[in-house]
Amino acid sequence: MILVGICGGTGSGKSTVAKELANHFKNLGVVILTTDSYYKNRSDLDFSTRSKINFDHPDSIDFNLLYYNLKNIKKNIKIIQPIYSYRNHKRLKKTKVIFPKKIIIIEGLHVLCNEKINEILDYKIFLDVDDTTRLQRRIIRDTKERGRSIKEIKKRYKEMCKPMHDEFINPSKNYADIILNSEQISIKKIINLISNKIK
Repeated sequence: MILVGICGGTGSGKSTVAKELANHFKNLGVVILTTDSYYKNRSDLDFSTRSKINFDHPDSIDFNLLYYNLKNIKKNIKIIQPIYSYRNHKRLKKTKVIFPKKIIIIEGLHVLCNEKINEILDYKIFLDVDDTTRLQRRIIRDTKERGRSIKEIKKRYKEMCKPMHDEFINPSKNYADIILNSEQISIKKIINLISNKIK
């Protein structure tokens, strides 16, 4: 069993890479987890207040639960994963049962921002993509999938995403086994790296 972490700024392609890896290694068995599922539960707050939370800060993640679940699934124990709603900015009441597989992928902004998580990852990848590209991708995603306006997206990016990226996310690449920039992000290359790790 191998635990792979994929980190990078918003819109860097983490989910895309994770899905392509899962498709390639599907015969071995792959499960994808995301740190977004582990945003702290703020259902006690009203929607307006929740909307103003800085979800790009590492403190927004329930690292204790994430670590507990990663540790268990690596021991071949099924886990209960929260389900987070981007539209309502809170966890849903329903949860998801995740069964262990040969390859476990955890992807998200904050994957490399916690020492305990870094210690149990077998392989750590950081996608280092420029600000302009990431903002463009975020606009496309959030308008289509999360019902947000371009104005709201740009405002949040400027006030929260960019500062948090510079302070926390980008420096976390120092913990990565490999850093790939826009020109180097090749799914074939990443597949070869993971294949060698498995061997």
